[in-house]
Amino acid sequence: MEGTERIAWNNRIGGPFSGDLQAQDFLVLQPPNETHDEASQTVCDFAEREAALGDRHTSNDARSRRLVVVSNRLGNVRDLAQAGGLTAGILDALAERGGLWLGASEEHHGSAASDEPLIHLERVGKIETAALTLPQQEYSLYYNGYANSTLWPLFHYRLDLVQHRSEFLHAYRQINARFAQALARLLSGNDDLIWVHDYHLIPLAAALRRLGLGNRIGFFLHIPFPPPDLFVATPDHGELIADLLQYDVLGFQTATDVTNFRRSARATGSTTFDAGGVAQSSGRTVLSRSFPIGIDVDAFARMANEAAEDVQIDSMRRQILGLKQIIGVDRLDYSKGLPGRMQAFARLLEKHPEHERAVTYLQIASPTREEVAAYAEIRAQLEATAGSVNGKYADLTWTPIRYIHRTVPRSRLAGLLRASQVGLVTPLRDGMNLVAKEYIAAQDPADPGVLVLSRFAGAAEELAQSLIVNPYAVDEVADAIAKALAMPLEERIARHGALIERIRRNDAAQWRKSFLEALANRI
Repeated sequence: MEGTERIAWNNRIGGPFSGDLQAQDFLVLQPPNETHDEASQTVCDFAEREAALGDRHTSNDARSRRLVVVSNRLGNVRDLAQAGGLTAGILDALAERGGLWLGASEEHHGSAASDEPLIHLERVGKIETAALTLPQQEYSLYYNGYANSTLWPLFHYRLDLVQHRSEFLHAYRQINARFAQALARLLSGNDDLIWVHDYHLIPLAAALRRLGLGNRIGFFLHIPFPPPDLFVATPDHGELIADLLQYDVLGFQTATDVTNFRRSARATGSTTFDAGGVAQSSGRTVLSRSFPIGIDVDAFARMANEAAEDVQIDSMRRQILGLKQIIGVDRLDYSKGLPGRMQAFARLLEKHPEHERAVTYLQIASPTREEVAAYAEIRAQLEATAGSVNGKYADLTWTPIRYIHRTVPRSRLAGLLRASQVGLVTPLRDGMNLVAKEYIAAQDPADPGVLVLSRFAGAAEELAQSLIVNPYAVDEVADAIAKALAMPLEERIARHGALIERIRRNDAAQWRKSFLEALANRI
């Protein structure tokens, strides 16, 4: 097959995913050319791929078609109890119909880009995973560079933090080309449904189309989409819109995100979506809609009700001392508004001194992207703020702020959310924020806590019965916390009842069902 990719696999396998696949096998693929050249990025035609991969005919029925999920990283397939809302939703979809999940491996190689990458294959029940090993430097420029130093701040409305470097963009497109080349060899045919997740992989559909693939491809953006006047701040905004229009279905968290995208598509490429969210672009019918992501409400409620022993002991201790607890659970990220949140708690103690020694604020901020300078700065700022507040108010028997900078097991988090009288979710900008929904699910219906929620979280579109605040207004947040702490039981029960009904209606099952139905059904 001169001039095309070469494919090789362990002798035990008749093909990448034949029936005799063992628990762990390896697949070696030739990488894309270093230069992103459309003419050079062709593969054998569909008939040759069918011969290489074996006959895998499937039904056109949406539920029976093989699902192929692609994300930057693989989720935890083996420990479902610790899987987050996104991972759990994807795993349920894969387990229901069987399918493949492709993501970057946590292992990288330091070789030159011309060396062959490695795919590590595993099967867990009906779920097949493929971990793609990528060149370390190129991956860093893609992930820490373009994805998280360009797109992440841009999509979270932080133009002051956006970095534009040509090597970032080049690596971003090269990594997406590597994903496309790998995925092309793992597909069983044009009947596979491909579901791509998040901002890391915006160009993936375009890369797959260049390889001649005609599969239905959907994309779901988990973070916000900025308004056009901010989006144009990146020099390659036109290319990004063109990339997105290569998908068949584009899913967003909120109606605001959908509107922002459609306005940018119209301004950048004169593509107009009709009232049903449908547009014609380069001969392709594209659907854009909001699909608000949810959680498995009952599973999380059970987890919260079975809190770890140390969480129960701490809760009983606070009850004896008459202490209430405010909780925040976030990744350590500048978009979460954590320093302002701590300042609001300090302002609560200033404006409402009756809460001194009567409430504690537990903030869990798990580490993330520590190689990016902006994240080191936000960590230093947060630690300084916590120290300042504690230095001013703490005594020998009371610590106002308890700050944890490490990952806490999901099962323990559920118990901590249930044991807290106020859930404080005040991001400066967020796609959805599932912690808000997890806090609601974790509560005791007979004695629920109160959610204080930023108007700039995507969840605010659904959760109107929470206390909605402007996270930039410190006094407003402080007053909302005071209101939550003093709220009568009857009102708390009424608010919680409305909120739990809403998150049950838009749960994880509904999210994946609605998206996959849209993807499977041609318009």
